Amino acid sequence: MRLPGTRYQEHGWEQVRKLLGHCSLQAFARVDPALLLEPDRDAALALYVDAVARALRACGGRGEASGNSYGDTVAELALALVYELQARPADWDALCAALAGEHARLGRFWEQPGGDALLRKKCNDMYAVLRDKVDSNNYEVACGRPCSPNRMYAYRMLDTAYHEIARLFDGWREHAGQVGAILGRPVEAMPIEVRQMRSIADCRAEWVLRWSESLEEHGGAPGPLHTRSKRFASLKTSPDKIAAMLREIGEYEQLSSNADRDWAQDLGTAEAWLDDYWRVLGESEQGGTPGPDQILEARQDALDAGDDGEDGDDGETPPQDEAVDEAERARLAARASEVSLPPSYLQSAAGALPGVGWAARRMEGDTLPVRLAVYLKLLGPFDDTYPAEWLDPATGELPTMQQLAGLDGISLPTLRKRRDATIARLREATPREDDR
Repeated sequence: MRLPGTRYQEHGWEQVRKLLGHCSLQAFARVDPALLLEPDRDAALALYVDAVARALRACGGRGEASGNSYGDTVAELALALVYELQARPADWDALCAALAGEHARLGRFWEQPGGDALLRKKCNDMYAVLRDKVDSNNYEVACGRPCSPNRMYAYRMLDTAYHEIARLFDGWREHAGQVGAILGRPVEAMPIEVRQMRSIADCRAEWVLRWSESLEEHGGAPGPLHTRSKRFASLKTSPDKIAAMLREIGEYEQLSSNADRDWAQDLGTAEAWLDDYWRVLGESEQGGTPGPDQILEARQDALDAGDDGEDGDDGETPPQDEAVDEAERARLAARASEVSLPPSYLQSAAGALPGVGWAARRMEGDTLPVRLAVYLKLLGPFDDTYPAEWLDPATGELPTMQQLAGLDGISLPTLRKRRDATIARLREATPREDDR
């Protein structure tokens, strides 16, 4: 999940959390945890921060992993959070109080079997609270709107709910009962909502509420909006607020993950221009005259020297593509019909494929469905540059991956594998002299 100003709400948090727990144990190997029970907690905090910072700087490759989509590494995010403790002593005091409670109950528990796991858990709990405080403050700075740590937690819960609903929708056959409970009607065929929900912005508030309600029956435990906790009490009775938060997450994720697609539709034009540019330069070098540059005498071209000025007919006819035999045509039409596409879809779409540009040449060996899967992945289901022949008349978009797999006569995982291999080949390749 991405929101303005946040850094700790994405995929890398789990690695940040594990690294902080690991380095905290290393720090407590140097700093006696008993110091946290002393009245002078500031001295213990300084020793702890210094020891954890040293451990983080020495963590090696584990800390070099990507922590978020903004380029921060796991080690950088962890180190920034450790230094935040010095600016937020209340969180350190909470850790000290938690350790004091365990010490009163178990004594020097960190020296007992399994005590290191309990010590690591207490540290992880502290950082879990701290990350929401840091991100909520940064959100306020970025947006100018108030945001509490509890609200940040609510954003994350809704993001989790969306991904769970999307997972259930993808497997609607296996989870027909729960999907029906979410949609509020029995599910006998693929619900249209499965195709309509493309991002979290398309997720409806009532689906989230029903999903939470359905968890007790289908998951064995109450959902986050239906527990006795009052953390989400205001959301449970405010579907409009849920919808606004879902929409905000979706809008910012779309804004921050556009991958420079604004110019992607002009990529083919730019490639064709560069191809022509290098071709003209090459022809100029090969056809240059020896000696110094000079203005040559204008001469009449051979085409302009014709006697009658009329086009002659040499009796030759332009080459024609070999007609596909009826059996092959029927086979292709049957495949298209099986995935709810027009019978002539494959022939029409193949005729609209671009024939120029290095990217087109790189994909010459790929089948039409694989090429369309590449465009679907890179540019999305709809783009202004797509020819009408590529689009599914029923949706006005490219066929789905399932439809493309059926067109190619292969399984969906195989299509994904071939698509990803082609994308990797395109990204590694750059227009070289021998491609022009």
